[in-house]
Amino acid sequence: MSNMKTIYKVPSPIAKRDTSYCPGCTHGVAHRLIAELLEEMDLTKKTVIVWPVGCAVLGYYFIETDALEAAHGRACAMATGVKRVHPETFVLTYQGDGDIASIGIAETIHAAARGENITTVFINNGNYGMTGGQMAPTTLIGQVTTTSPYGRKPEMNGFPIHLPEMLATMDGPAYIARGALDNTQHILQAKKFLKKAFNTQLKGLGYALVELVSNCPTNWKMTPVESLERIRKEVLPVFPIGEFRVVKGVE
Repeated sequence: MSNMKTIYKVPSPIAKRDTSYCPGCTHGVAHRLIAELLEEMDLTKKTVIVWPVGCAVLGYYFIETDALEAAHGRACAMATGVKRVHPETFVLTYQGDGDIASIGIAETIHAAARGENITTVFINNGNYGMTGGQMAPTTLIGQVTTTSPYGRKPEMNGFPIHLPEMLATMDGPAYIARGALDNTQHILQAKKFLKKAFNTQLKGLGYALVELVSNCPTNWKMTPVESLERIRKEVLPVFPIGEFRVVKGVE
């Protein structure tokens, strides 16, 4: 036992309790990355996280910071109010694809257009996970969901929304990127993107968003391993990893 050494410790903001996420879901990976950065950057005590309606609706149970619960899609609007009233806080929104890119797309776009000094983490798992696997704005063409039983058809349902690419065309955002949580290399890269997004706010440069391509083993009806393979083979060709807007001073 004397020769053993600690190679990893659970970040201090992570609560000591079981999560409500399905086995194999990468929400837990996203939480870990956020918690690691809050600890490493000494931000835990000054952070307010605005949690969404969706699978992460109970996120304040799992990451122990000050927190608020937004109505469905309204996280960016609520975060704007918090940051303007308390500019010394570090304000983060954590949102799924239905929350941010469907019912909340107006709040998202206008927060970005105004260059609000907040940070958004966007989890893209291609469906409404909590409510039964319905089609979401990011559902792929041909993908079967509970509301597209024959696959998503563009003539009926339109095309998937590429939120980072869309926001990157605007003048307001300071940092826009997309990462993935399907393997170790991509997870480490995603953490680098998140750190840049956090620093963007700390430097007062404006709005930052990082999309994280994630899985949903339960509603995709796959094992966790199969779902991660699907990300690589099917999802990333449609939603490629990369930085889409980086203003001067972001690092």
